[in-house]
Amino acid sequence: MAFLTLNRTKLQENFTYLNETFEENNISWGVVSKLLCGNRSFLKELIDLGVNEVHDSRISNLAKVKEISSDIQTVYIKPVSKRNIPKMVKYADVSLNSELNTIRWISAEAKSQSKNHKIIIMVETGDLREGVIGDHIVDFYEQIFELPNIEIIGLGTNLNCLNGVMPSSDKLIQLSLYKQIIELKFNKRIPWVSAGTSVTIPMIKTHQLPKGINHFRIGETLYFGVDLFEEKIIPGMHGDVFELNAEIIEMQEKSLLPTGTLAANPQGEIVEIDERLYGKTSFRAILDIGLLDIDPKYLIAKDNEFEILGASSDMLILNLGKNPKGYKVGDLIKFNLKYMGALGIMNSSYVDKVIIA
Repeated sequence: MAFLTLNRTKLQENFTYLNETFEENNISWGVVSKLLCGNRSFLKELIDLGVNEVHDSRISNLAKVKEISSDIQTVYIKPVSKRNIPKMVKYADVSLNSELNTIRWISAEAKSQSKNHKIIIMVETGDLREGVIGDHIVDFYEQIFELPNIEIIGLGTNLNCLNGVMPSSDKLIQLSLYKQIIELKFNKRIPWVSAGTSVTIPMIKTHQLPKGINHFRIGETLYFGVDLFEEKIIPGMHGDVFELNAEIIEMQEKSLLPTGTLAANPQGEIVEIDERLYGKTSFRAILDIGLLDIDPKYLIAKDNEFEILGASSDMLILNLGKNPKGYKVGDLIKFNLKYMGALGIMNSSYVDKVIIA
């Protein structure tokens, strides 16, 4: 059976690197846990790092965080549906919001639960996901800042999450200005400008981050050590906290080309034939993982001497050429993962999850 490992030491070192970076720049931050898909063992590893704040887009995952440590501040990081507001208020201390009616409903629910609920108002800065239009932010704030059982603790934004719009000093300065305008007009303090995600981290290193940005929400860089501006591993961090191990379940020398009448495969693709390969063979390995668990494009082979040919729902096919390393049935093939690949694996109940030191 295929299995995924989480390397405790490498996760700790990535966390320490980020924590020191943020402390040096007087930035608060929380860890986005949605990649872990509510896996209790992995969540405990995360919390044991010394995390004070956990963010997630699934209420059930935040409930598990609270079960592990009730002192952790939990943050719900997508607009909540009306039907889920009671559960969200119960398990999330903070939520990101951009709809007036939703915040009113949250206020009423928080009052009924005898709780105070914290709000970060999301502002649209160009990527066209969630967010209040900037020109409307003062009117928006005016309609919600006196709602009972609601505390507005920040303005926030998301970039590079839908259309790939990258953060810039201009965009983030504008967000900081909105905060200053609101504080002056209403004589209210807003502690956070939460504009930092993994894609914003390189702006700290290049000294391009405006001073007003003081809160980050970090997932991908913690788990994959990646600089999303340059698509490379940040020096001092690890890109292989997660590792997928898949077992070879068949190893045969076969033709490089299929034979017979070709039609679209189950994925709707028609295989292209390279006539130069007629009569040639190679060793092909079948692994015990498939499209049900992960799209092959999110796999990063640790051995560069083979080619991923494709996958069916439950099997991954490799071309090993002449098999110079002598792989055989029962051997494990190791892969690093891209973020979306790890997310698929974590969400699969068919792949075991294991913690290693």
